[in-house]
Amino acid sequence: MLKRFFSYYKPYKKLFILDFGCAIVAALLELAFPLVVNDVIDKIMPQKNWGLIMTACLALLGFYIINTILQYIVVNFGHRLGVNIETDMRRELYAHLQKQPFEYYDNQKTGKLMSRLTTDLFEISEVAHHGPEDVFITIMTLIGSFLIMLQIHVKLAVATSILIPFITIALVVFNKKMTKVNTEIYQNLGEFNAGIEASVSGIRVVQAFANEAFERTRFEKLNQNYRQSKIKFYSVMGVSSAYNYLLIRLISLFALIFGAFYTIRGEISYGQFVGFILLSNVFIRPIEKVNNMIESYPKGIAGFKRFIEEIDRPSTIVDAKGAVELREVEGTIKYENVSFKYSDGTEVLNEISLQVSPGETVAFVGPSGAGKTTLCNLLPRFYDVTGGKVTIDNQDIRDVSLDSLRSQIGIVQQDVFLFPGSLRENVAYGKLEATEEEILKAVELAHLNLVVDGLPEGLDTIVGERGVKLSGGQKQRVAIARMFLKNPKILILDEATSALDTETEQVIQESLLSLSEGRTTLIIAHRLATIQQATHIVVVDEGGIVEEGNHETLLAKGQSYKKLYDAQFRD
Repeated sequence: MLKRFFSYYKPYKKLFILDFGCAIVAALLELAFPLVVNDVIDKIMPQKNWGLIMTACLALLGFYIINTILQYIVVNFGHRLGVNIETDMRRELYAHLQKQPFEYYDNQKTGKLMSRLTTDLFEISEVAHHGPEDVFITIMTLIGSFLIMLQIHVKLAVATSILIPFITIALVVFNKKMTKVNTEIYQNLGEFNAGIEASVSGIRVVQAFANEAFERTRFEKLNQNYRQSKIKFYSVMGVSSAYNYLLIRLISLFALIFGAFYTIRGEISYGQFVGFILLSNVFIRPIEKVNNMIESYPKGIAGFKRFIEEIDRPSTIVDAKGAVELREVEGTIKYENVSFKYSDGTEVLNEISLQVSPGETVAFVGPSGAGKTTLCNLLPRFYDVTGGKVTIDNQDIRDVSLDSLRSQIGIVQQDVFLFPGSLRENVAYGKLEATEEEILKAVELAHLNLVVDGLPEGLDTIVGERGVKLSGGQKQRVAIARMFLKNPKILILDEATSALDTETEQVIQESLLSLSEGRTTLIIAHRLATIQQATHIVVVDEGGIVEEGNHETLLAKGQSYKKLYDAQFRD
């Protein structure tokens, strides 16, 4: 894990060397200060030469100025190093999340993923900055000050440092405990964030059902779980801090008692005694950092473990080795003995075979849960088949690159997702480099211009989170306008009008007919009135495809489709 961690320093070697080098020089100057004081007291003061004393004091001032500059570099550029590493990790994690298939997100909570992208990486950043530097300087300062103290007086140095092993044991024990507690904190924080995200994004449903009290109770449970984890962490930290505080003060006390004893006996001079006391302060300063290390390192370690766990999770849907670009698509689609089951073993499709000709409009109907949406989701590889194959123009879709495959397929869903920007930005999402003329043309084709003309800011109107300021029909028109801009060869309409009123549905239906013209179109529908013009209707149930044909042929058969039709138009 350490090797993985330090690999993120590679792009910033110069920054690391600057930060690390300045920290070492600053630590060495701290070690030199007691020796200068020692010489001032024992060698310069007896000469009673005020000019020489002032020269020595100016030299010490120079030390302080240099150290001030070094401290600025360490704090500023050191944190910059940490932020750079944090940014790289976040970029890598975000790119990794983008590659995950739909099934991954079926089992994830948005709040947990947000926690991994934010809080976890912030703690890792702190360790990335302070970690190597603190550990090295702590060891260097301890050894350096101890060696200098040995030069002054061996017995006094040993007496002063005799408590170090007990502090080392505390560091190991408490670090292990706090890493475990921090892992629990991150888990609870993920649940906490997920709960907040769900309750805030669903606030309209909460208020509609007058369930504020229930949500407050649920939130309080999450809040208390997180609180208890934090209390457990600070309880361990409190014991650690108190333990180390006592040992550190005992080191200072030992230095004072034994230093005074050996000074009175004449074994060391007053200058050496003062210098030794200052050295003991330098000696214990890195030990005091141990408390900060025990607090921050376990957070960073726990965060990095979670980061690695996520990064090492393989994406099940990736480009095959040697994948080719899918270009100049005609639109022939074949499902050849296609089967699909989820990773938990739940079977959805079993040996489905179907052929769709270029420019044909195929509608899938049947009961909910029969696999209609799954069948269409296999085409852009949102899920991968577990048996058989799907081809476009006789090319297995697993042998072409994901980007080129999905660029040829457009999807209009019932639940349209809009980004919290302007209407123009959401339409242009279909083709990011679209010109204003192309955007306006797409708006007109989708009959969205009727909506835009009624808005005070036109296309620059802010739509709100998930397009909350627009009606269902207006959002559908935005989705259709996006598809006109994208101009895919294959179109999937997933119950695109099922949630609309009759008048709005007719307008949207006209737009969809215009959009599907000249394209191979797959329609998932519950309202049979919307698919009567389809060239090919496929009836699907839990057992697979049970009927195929056009509207008139299927009605004449008087089987599954006729039953669905009669159920909807019985009146």
